[in-house]
Amino acid sequence: MTGTDWAGWQQSWDRQQEWYMPDREERFRVMLDMVEALVGPKPRVLDLACGTGSITDRLLKRFPESTATGVDLDPALLAIAEGYFAGDERVTFVTADLKDPAWAARLPHDSYDAVLTATALHWLHSEPLTALYGQVAGLVRDGGVFMNADHMIDEATPRINAAERARRHAVMDRARTGGALDWAEWWALAAADPVLAGPTARRFEIYGEHADGDMPSPRWHAETLRTAGFGEARAVWASPSDTLLLAVK
Repeated sequence: MTGTDWAGWQQSWDRQQEWYMPDREERFRVMLDMVEALVGPKPRVLDLACGTGSITDRLLKRFPESTATGVDLDPALLAIAEGYFAGDERVTFVTADLKDPAWAARLPHDSYDAVLTATALHWLHSEPLTALYGQVAGLVRDGGVFMNADHMIDEATPRINAAERARRHAVMDRARTGGALDWAEWWALAAADPVLAGPTARRFEIYGEHADGDMPSPRWHAETLRTAGFGEARAVWASPSDTLLLAVK
């Protein structure tokens, strides 16, 4: 893998994700603001369903004395993450399936100051997500935090939801004319890369084109996290389509 432009792949992934979420950096900023507010500037962090390590990248740049464990099952995104962070002793990556009841046993630590995730857990249906939240509660230390920034749909507001979706997709369509890559096009590039072709093929064997999960409301997430063992949980940031849900142990 020598000579692969891992930083280029990391940036390319960020740009592709920003096509779907133009406010992506804002949610990361608020996420790290709340990490600092509640557990300080030197946290031990679990980057849950880490992908290429987008959260970890921003964490380490803002808090150089922090450490991170990234966990994911996607071999292609993990290859990019491992290449991008190669040689950084603050970061460890773990391959694990979050639907496997024993996934947490693979982690290097049994306790974290913060567990952070973004735009990932909507791949899970509500039942496995409920089980995962219970496991996360066991990994967060007392006083520590869990944050999930993701699509969270309130089914009680169908007209608002439809208007938001229509506007968002109109903006995305305009961006496409400017050359923005969508999900399928980005993965086609990865499949054509000599280094990422193998991991990308394995990735699609695992997931298919896209997993079919649930997107329950922020209220559901907050109530489920409190039931799992967190003392407090509420939204600390929201866009018209997404929510950053914070829970404190």
